[in-house]
Amino acid sequence: MQPTILIPRIADAPVSAAEIVSVMDNAHLPFIPVAHSCWAESFPYKPQVEVRLAHTGSHLLIHYRVSEACVRAVASYDNGNVWEDSCCELFLSPTDDGTYYNIECNAAGTMLIGAGAARANRERANQEVLNTVDRFATMGRIPFADIEGERTWQLCLSVPATALFHHKLQSFAGLRAHGNVYKCGDKLPRPHFVSLFPVDVPKPDFHRPDFFGPMQFE
Repeated sequence: MQPTILIPRIADAPVSAAEIVSVMDNAHLPFIPVAHSCWAESFPYKPQVEVRLAHTGSHLLIHYRVSEACVRAVASYDNGNVWEDSCCELFLSPTDDGTYYNIECNAAGTMLIGAGAARANRERANQEVLNTVDRFATMGRIPFADIEGERTWQLCLSVPATALFHHKLQSFAGLRAHGNVYKCGDKLPRPHFVSLFPVDVPKPDFHRPDFFGPMQFE
């Protein structure tokens, strides 16, 4: 059985993405390592990845911190191929109806949100929904090609409950959910796949809700 990830409520009003680091620091919120190296035999490179999760009731706050040997953010528009870049992902199933969301964002804050019950059954959020997600990236918001050399970058997202567009969710408070956190980079010089909860399948596939772990929102 996977350990439950407890997601504290650290504010009662929306927090901008640029404020997330200081708000989480002031709340003494620790990082959680995203340290399972998936398919390590074929993809041995493992960046250092950490995440902090919190909420304000109306918004889910996500803070990723990544150290890796090359950073890439080529995707220039939302709902593009962000998983080919230096990409952090939260997959979240907020109810037991089988639908889960994939919230994927590259190092420049370009993102996609999909919803459905399986990899082959995804509906992308429209731009109006995506625009409600506030984003802050220490690498800046302008797309860029490979930047070689070990460096640490951070990404913060403030995701309103309404961005989970298949559900009429108004608040994260008290939500019992399941999910996983990932870091990938399919077209980096050293492709990699790391996860919070291990994914035990023969080849790369993060669309596996059967390997999600419990997430309890305060």
